[in-house]
Amino acid sequence: MDSRTLGSKAVSFLRLFRLGNCAMGAVGTLLAVIVCVGVTDLREYAAETVLSMVVVVMFTAAGNSLNDYYDRETDKRAHPERPIPSGRLTPHEVVYASVALFTFALVISVAITIPSFAIVATSILVMFAYERWLKAEGFAGNLAIGWLTGALFLFGGAAVGGLKIAWILAALAFLATLGREIVKDIQDIEGDRSSRRTLPMRIGKDRAGYVASASFLAAVALSPLPYLQNLLSVWYTPAVAVADGIFIYCSLILFRNPANGQQIAKLAMVVALLAFLLGGIIK
Repeated sequence: MDSRTLGSKAVSFLRLFRLGNCAMGAVGTLLAVIVCVGVTDLREYAAETVLSMVVVVMFTAAGNSLNDYYDRETDKRAHPERPIPSGRLTPHEVVYASVALFTFALVISVAITIPSFAIVATSILVMFAYERWLKAEGFAGNLAIGWLTGALFLFGGAAVGGLKIAWILAALAFLATLGREIVKDIQDIEGDRSSRRTLPMRIGKDRAGYVASASFLAAVALSPLPYLQNLLSVWYTPAVAVADGIFIYCSLILFRNPANGQQIAKLAMVVALLAFLLGGIIK
């Protein structure tokens, strides 16, 4: 294999890994660490933080590779430019890369903490189950995506012994993501009929909307805990109140406009994360 072919393969793998998503995952982990230990103590956990970010980058790249492997037939029509349908990478190359990256992520996580290892191992199982079975099952797939989102923040906290705060952040992320995934399924109900059995298909759009609203409102109900338990400073409260207001608004508007509902949910999640950062950084 000449240097030009090797370079082409390398570029194809980088596109497969979706480095933007990898970077976002690493930043999310860093934010979770900052929320748990603050900026001033961040240096004490430099090694754990860096290793955790490396693990998340590897995990995200592996997950994206696995996704392309299982979606290779669909991508021939929907995304023919991607590495597998375009012929730049073979399915075997992609699945081998995914397994190798998951393995490296798991091995490195052992050097962080035992809870870190447990979270990575569980998330790998959830990712494989999602791609293999749960994606087509609607609500079960929604739960899997919720776990994978929440686990990112749980993982960051586990690396620095901050699970007291991280589990609440992870739970909020899980509930908000679950609600948003259901709203997306309401929006996409017609396009999903040929390939998935989503919650709106099983119980109807309105009932699915109530489930999504309940998920958002559960996140709102959980949000005061970090302040009430003296885990975050008073600066957390005004910012999280704004996030709660956005979540409540989202739980109402999603019935009329699911597309707007999921965008508003994303905004609420960003504001909630900023609230955690304010409460963790400013004492």
